[in-house]
Amino acid sequence: MDDRFLAYKILSKIEHDKAYSNIALDAVLSANNADYAPFVSAVVYGVIERKITLDYILSQYLKQPLKKLNPQVLTVLRMGIYQLKYMDKVPARAAVNESVILVKKIKCAYSASLVNSVLRKISADDFSFPETGDRIYDMSVKYSCPEALVKSYADDYGFTDAEGILESSLGAAPVCLRVNTLKISAEDLIKLLENEGVCCDLCDIPDCLTVMGGKAVHKTQAYAQGLFHVQDKASQICVQKLCPKPGETVIDMCASPGGKSFTMAQYMNNTGKIISVDLYEHRVNLIKSGAVRLGISIIEGITGDSSVFNPSFPAADKILCDVPCSGMGVIRRKPEIRYKNLGFIDKLCELQYNILKCAAGYLKPGGALVYSTCSLCKKENQSVCDRFLNSESGFTKAELSGDDGYLTLMPHKNGTDGFFIAKFIKG
Repeated sequence: MDDRFLAYKILSKIEHDKAYSNIALDAVLSANNADYAPFVSAVVYGVIERKITLDYILSQYLKQPLKKLNPQVLTVLRMGIYQLKYMDKVPARAAVNESVILVKKIKCAYSASLVNSVLRKISADDFSFPETGDRIYDMSVKYSCPEALVKSYADDYGFTDAEGILESSLGAAPVCLRVNTLKISAEDLIKLLENEGVCCDLCDIPDCLTVMGGKAVHKTQAYAQGLFHVQDKASQICVQKLCPKPGETVIDMCASPGGKSFTMAQYMNNTGKIISVDLYEHRVNLIKSGAVRLGISIIEGITGDSSVFNPSFPAADKILCDVPCSGMGVIRRKPEIRYKNLGFIDKLCELQYNILKCAAGYLKPGGALVYSTCSLCKKENQSVCDRFLNSESGFTKAELSGDDGYLTLMPHKNGTDGFFIAKFIKG
């Protein structure tokens, strides 16, 4: 099965079944014995993240509205436009001709002339983004982001930072590794990975590496031997701010897939106790298997609802509440998130507050609690934390940075995922 047809199948599955891009991609590639298909991945992720821009371009060349197009034909046209405008290594002629072949292959031959005509015209024309004077709309088209989300970023941070966030949301996200300091040093891991064909550089925080190029890291012997786990710099900073110590009792309230629990265990030199909680058993099993690979023995995986108090839990020295969130800080990793209706955030905020309030009940006097999200929506971040401080006596805010005492990490400023961190001390 050729790459373009595979990409088409994956995009159709995502569009029709509302499947997550990474899950759909892995499933289709695996079913077709195409483990490593960079062209397929580039087209799939590119079409998803640029969909609004692609549709804007296409709308300039059609007489009828896009919604009247057969969805299958629309997918092929999006793929063709993406190749023409964003894939420099694909010759224009190939992008057009292969799109015509593809539309015939999916039994939509009646649209072959339309696909050929439209893509040829697009190929020959220079494209410019709209400048209507409506800044929200113009940014929506330029950065392929729904107007509601553009407005949300602009309302929270102003247009300059909103534009920086949106610009950073396009293209591949950096891959960072957390060195398993229980087994190896950062310098030795760099050398070992280099011998396996992976180039890494030291990051600006301890025991963090940035992958600069080479083979897929999860296919290395170093990965199999548990010498690292993949974790963005923001998540590593989150654990750094909590600063768990050897011998302490720590609760990770929403732990799956386990990265922060693993990093905490390394800070603790694999002594003490970490209770890693998740709602679903199969996700708890992911944490357990990850701990085994890394040689971590202090993690106890528990299946449970973190918004409901569990009287069997011990009093904790440190607690991490990395709560379920909208994910609006990681849309470069999960591009389909940008198209979600923002109405669901209000329910999330209530859940986030309940988890935070529940966690507070486990903390020892003098203990520290970190609340974090991979969202840049202030409603999920500052508002939840301010509500907690106003309703729970005995807790003080540990000043992290910024005027509000919280730490907000942004891709265009910090080179990380979009991330929010707050720290509270129990008096």
